[in-house]
Amino acid sequence: MSRLPFLFIITGIFGFVMYHAFSLLSLTGWLGDELRGPEGWFHAHLFVLGWATMLAMGAVYQLIHVILQANIYSLVLGYCHYFLFSIGIVGMLYGFIRADVIWIAGSATLALSGILLFGWNMAVTLFRASQWNPVTISAACSCLYLVLTGLSGMLMGLNFAFGDWNSLHERLFGAHIWMGTLGWFGMLITGFSYKMLPMFYLSHDYSIRLQKVVLVLWNAAVITGVVAFLTGIKGGLLWLALLLLTAALLFYVYHLEQIQEKRHKSNPGPGIRWSVYVSRAFAVYAVALLIYSAQGTELLLHPRVVLLSGWVYLGGWVSLTILGYASKIVPFLWWTHKYGKQAGRPGTPLMAGMLSERNVNWGMIAMVAGSLLLVSGILINLAEVMMVGGTILSLVSIVYITNITLVFRR
Repeated sequence: MSRLPFLFIITGIFGFVMYHAFSLLSLTGWLGDELRGPEGWFHAHLFVLGWATMLAMGAVYQLIHVILQANIYSLVLGYCHYFLFSIGIVGMLYGFIRADVIWIAGSATLALSGILLFGWNMAVTLFRASQWNPVTISAACSCLYLVLTGLSGMLMGLNFAFGDWNSLHERLFGAHIWMGTLGWFGMLITGFSYKMLPMFYLSHDYSIRLQKVVLVLWNAAVITGVVAFLTGIKGGLLWLALLLLTAALLFYVYHLEQIQEKRHKSNPGPGIRWSVYVSRAFAVYAVALLIYSAQGTELLLHPRVVLLSGWVYLGGWVSLTILGYASKIVPFLWWTHKYGKQAGRPGTPLMAGMLSERNVNWGMIAMVAGSLLLVSGILINLAEVMMVGGTILSLVSIVYITNITLVFRR
């Protein structure tokens, strides 16, 4: 087994710990602020690129092999991607701390180069395999949105340096956030769930018709949102994008139920069960936001609504889903790497014994509780509640991920 997925996953775990450590050091004071400014950019990029994207890329390198039953196009490109992307992120974070445009621009170029290599590697791998279905098309779309997110970020960086298209900056910023969050993470999580959930539930003979429906609706939501931001026609188009996204989420959650109905394994592990629970919770939030914003589409861009939605989506659905899946993926990868050739021999540990399900369950419960307290603080606009929720979330998150990393000692 290649060590490439491990490099991304271990670096992503390190980024996760650093993100929560920096949050605790700043007394979580930045949590309730808008993400416009060096401190907000530092925390946002450490979370999105240093943790979630890094770990997601590692999962892609491993799971694309499982999905296609074929090797990645080029491992060399994968290692080049890792070093360019990692060095670029570290440089960007340093640039944000110093508020140094030159550092940010140079490092962002390295990170973008890594993303482009990743996009090229995935594109060639997928086209050579030519196995087009909702899983592979979702993976292809997510990689495309990641590349477009990187390119739009670079355009904003160039504008910071030269100021040639200030009138377009805000429009690019909105499209950049939309593609990076809903496009990259959304398509990746939904697409890979179609493969992983049946695998962990041992589900067979379920219809995949709704996977195609979700794929179309989710892409339509992403494209509609991007058009809304780039054209400046935000109100009605953004609400339409939310409507499409909500419909996609409802179909997605219903499809997860279909997969569970056809299961042959009652307990896929607490991490997988929680990934289903947070998807249901996110769908409920989307419906509530859709109804609330029907009173006036401008409500969607109210700073507190944007902040709340960002935490529910990234801090809630995306992060908790990744953490839930990590509780199964990391033990699987490490067991296969270390004990795969010794399977069945006396003394070889079982994969199920690599990580305590009880600890995973309590860790997920604690993180959900911290997240709920944090978003409640944002909802009622009470800094003390946000600070307590953010502190609990950071502390239990560090304990949870430490528990997962102990797998590497087995």
